[in-house]
Amino acid sequence: MTSTLSEQEFRLRSDEALEAARKALLPLADSEGFEIELQNGVLVLIFEEPREAKFVVSPNAPVRQIWVSAMARSYKAGWDPAHEGFALNGERLTALLDRLAREFLESA
Repeated sequence: MTSTLSEQEFRLRSDEALEAARKALLPLADSEGFEIELQNGVLVLIFEEPREAKFVVSPNAPVRQIWVSAMARSYKAGWDPAHEGFALNGERLTALLDRLAREFLESA
C-alpha cells in the first residue's frame, strides 16, 4: 500500500499529516500541559508530567511510513488509500497519537 506514493507525494502528504496532527493535539496539550513542536518535518510531543518524556514522530521516506517513537515502543504508520491518510492497523495517525498521549498521561 505505501508504495503507491512517489517520494514527492510522500513528503507532501507526510508534512500535511504532521501539521494536521499538531493542530488536532493542541487542545489536549493545552489542557494537559504538554508541549508540541513541529520543526524540520519532525513532530515532537514533550511531557513533564507524569514524568519527563518525548514522543518523536518523523517521516521515513525510503519506506513511505511515518514512524512514532513513544513509551519505549515504535509504531509505523503507512499510507492508507481508503482513508487518504497515514494509519496503523486502520487507526489514523492523529487518533494513534491522541490515544498514546492519553495513555501516557493516565500512566501516573
